Amino acid sequence: MFKSYMNIALEEAKTAAARGEIPVGAVIVSNTGELIALASNRTRELNDPSAHAEMLAIRAACARLRQERLAGYDLYVTLEPCAMCAGVIAAARVRRLYYGASDPKSGGVEQGSRIFQNSQSHHVPEIYAGIGERDARRLLQAFFAELRGE
Repeated sequence: MFKSYMNIALEEAKTAAARGEIPVGAVIVSNTGELIALASNRTRELNDPSAHAEMLAIRAACARLRQERLAGYDLYVTLEPCAMCAGVIAAARVRRLYYGASDPKSGGVEQGSRIFQNSQSHHVPEIYAGIGERDARRLLQAFFAELRGE
């Protein structure tokens, strides 16, 4: 039985927006449905361009599990991962990737560089796009409209 954890990722995205970060949230879940890690963007807070929600969630999950791979674990993220994050998703051997909104500008999964279609990608997760897409897109659009003063 499929259960989406995107609602938790969306809540993480809202906390990122409240901190002035681009509203992206991520959740790592075990194959039994246990919530392993959650995170939201912290690039500005940490002064770290790699502190994307999915990167932080993967780091936290690996630290908690004391392992470098997440085979058998699923990642829910509110925005299509960029090329950097897609590379780490492949390296971590994430089983399934669920994402909300597509990112035509910076996406690295089904847009842009399409990391998993590259022959150098040693692992390709199952990919499910559009989970919670409307809510994720609205959150991002509202954040950027406010940033622009609209």
